[in-house]
Amino acid sequence: MQTENGSDDLTGQVLVAMPGMGDPRFEKSVVFLCAHSDEGAMGLIVNKPAQDLPFAELLEQMGIATTDAMRPIKVHFGGPVEHGRGFVLHSRDYVSNSSTLEISDTIGMTATLDILEDIAQGSGPRDCLLALGYAGWGPGQLEGELQQNGWLTVQVPDALLFDPDTGAKWEQSLKVLGINPLLLSSVGGNA
Repeated sequence: MQTENGSDDLTGQVLVAMPGMGDPRFEKSVVFLCAHSDEGAMGLIVNKPAQDLPFAELLEQMGIATTDAMRPIKVHFGGPVEHGRGFVLHSRDYVSNSSTLEISDTIGMTATLDILEDIAQGSGPRDCLLALGYAGWGPGQLEGELQQNGWLTVQVPDALLFDPDTGAKWEQSLKVLGINPLLLSSVGGNA
């Protein structure tokens, strides 16, 4: 699918940060693109757990009661924009009334309290991760970063997105492309 200006619509794909991209916030990041159009792009970093912020503690701070049926999930640093805002990336077996963004046939994103309440009660989606903040790009900004070799794009299996081994996601995403991470250079070029 293409955007109105003719560029490829990357919604539902993953951005894999190249070495030497220049922004330490995105070093070795894997970003799932939730939306991409001529108006810009929005994604969630799926491989950077938030340090010292357990999910149960976050729910307690929000006044959400938990049960023994709750599955523990990792809280992630979703990106540098709006750190106080939470987004749950999840399998499509869960839909919140009108607030779930359908990203693909198998992935959705919900940013309302009801999904957190459902997860706390053990009735949320089968697969999910919580991201605080997001990565955002203005019109043409992501396309420019792609042309400057800041990112690689890849379609990864859903299991990789939700894999609890966050440290392996960057290398696993590159392997989907057939790239050995040890052979990547921090210096890009254009042909």
